[in-house]
Amino acid sequence: MKLEADLHTHTIASDGYSTVREMAEYAGQKGLKVIAITDHGLGMDGGPHINHFLNMGMWPRVMSNVEVLRGVEANILDSAGAIDMPEMLLRDLDIVLAGFHEEAGYAGSSVEENTRAMIGAIANPFVHIIVHPGNPRFPIDPERIVVAAKHYGKVLELNNKSFNFRPGSSPNCNFIAKLAHKHELTVAINSDAHLCYGVGECEVAIALAEETGIDERYILNASAASVAKFLAQHSTRQLA
Repeated sequence: MKLEADLHTHTIASDGYSTVREMAEYAGQKGLKVIAITDHGLGMDGGPHINHFLNMGMWPRVMSNVEVLRGVEANILDSAGAIDMPEMLLRDLDIVLAGFHEEAGYAGSSVEENTRAMIGAIANPFVHIIVHPGNPRFPIDPERIVVAAKHYGKVLELNNKSFNFRPGSSPNCNFIAKLAHKHELTVAINSDAHLCYGVGECEVAIALAEETGIDERYILNASAASVAKFLAQHSTRQLA
């Protein structure tokens, strides 16, 4: 399987090591058609200044023959699913990812609290994708999460980085992938690259999707056309 888009990447604006231009350049070299720049939300220690999001309109829409989406990886803040980005910023973004991060304002600790908070973020009309839901530091009820994502027409991520950088994620990701297959839920397979060389590197997550029987029809970023259609249906500008 070959992906046409990578919808979760970071630059020097937050905790990455490459510029937007470098990320797009390497995406083009790897044959990707779309890349989303999704630096962390405002509540993350070391996250971007608000001007990073206010000035995204200066970016070219296409760099190195790759469409560059303007996005964020927002932090879930509470059991209601609030995120650390004001609506005035969200309404101008192309894509919004949300997930749990340590020391980013979220104080929940139990499976029930985490599950309610994630479902709240799924229900947030501005959120498109829930990132690394298999992170064992924030245990959830996977079936409730998958059912909620299916209900709201949202996407869960199979995060390639989790397998190497979030110890204990593999069994959780495997179970979530099996549930996604069972419920015919759309997933996104992303690199979570923090360096240009890692853009589009999703081999482990792709293998998991194949092993658990997830059809390409249910992999959002298997085609650029699928990404465009999904984002058009969940446009933040329409919500605004």
